Amino acid sequence: MTMAINIIGMTDINGGLAADPVNYARKCEEIYNGKLAEAAEKIRLEAKQKPLVLLSGPSGSGKTTSALRISHLLRSKGLNVHTISMDNYFLPNGEGNIPLDENGNVDLESPLRMDIPLFSEHLEKLFKCEPVAVPSFNFKSQSRTFGEKMRRQKDEIIIIEGIHALNPEVTGDTDDFTTCVYVSVRTRIRDKDGTLLHPRTIRLMRRICRDMLFRGRDARAVFAMVESVNRGEDLYIMPHKHRADFDIDTFLAYEPSVYKNTLLPELEKCPELAETSADYGAMLKALRGLSSFDVKDVPADSMVREFIGGSILKY
Repeated sequence: MTMAINIIGMTDINGGLAADPVNYARKCEEIYNGKLAEAAEKIRLEAKQKPLVLLSGPSGSGKTTSALRISHLLRSKGLNVHTISMDNYFLPNGEGNIPLDENGNVDLESPLRMDIPLFSEHLEKLFKCEPVAVPSFNFKSQSRTFGEKMRRQKDEIIIIEGIHALNPEVTGDTDDFTTCVYVSVRTRIRDKDGTLLHPRTIRLMRRICRDMLFRGRDARAVFAMVESVNRGEDLYIMPHKHRADFDIDTFLAYEPSVYKNTLLPELEKCPELAETSADYGAMLKALRGLSSFDVKDVPADSMVREFIGGSILKY
């Protein structure tokens, strides 16, 4: 499935926020929710034949919230749902060969960082309702543990989310019993002079906010990783998005205005980034042109909360 890129004018965003910011945000959320509801309904209708859902998207695409929201929609229809993060299938230190990129650096985006044999085995067993011990990965210690075994019940749906969820090198031949969902930003913001802000730059805004809040990285550290992250997306994620039954745009028109108060002061501290990153100048220009949105008015269950904190969504 392919999906056209959408374009929204900065003047339209600012106009909507000026008229009634809370109502404008609500309408944006309704558009996103409608796309998730459409996917959830298809999953429900095909649950007996395809009880596993593979949900993929690049970094900062809103995978976690999309997976949780779909699971909540399915539960509201009386279905039992369990969600698994593929991050728990990373290989711990000392196991497997460390993948390197063409420059000899550790390839953090490579699917070979995953325990592919174990993951493939668990997919088959989950489909067959056989017990599996899902691992739990500790990123700080780069280690994993195995808890009690779980078994998918006959009518239960399992949603599995991760950047490599649509990569057949990782999942194998699972088309007969999986529904595939791809989520990402598919909207460009058009400035007053006609300049378009690329979806990757919008996802970068999300990642800087998230990493500052949850991962102890400042803007400089996140920008330093951009080239590697983009390379990984182009090599390992984008080539497989055509497998998706649903391609969902996770962009919310009011969200850059939420990030403005956090990002703008942070970006203005590091003007040297303009010399090495086109994203820096484009992001700075967009944030300066957009109106701001009060964080306290962001709904508690919004996808935006994945990047600014305060979400009430849980697995």
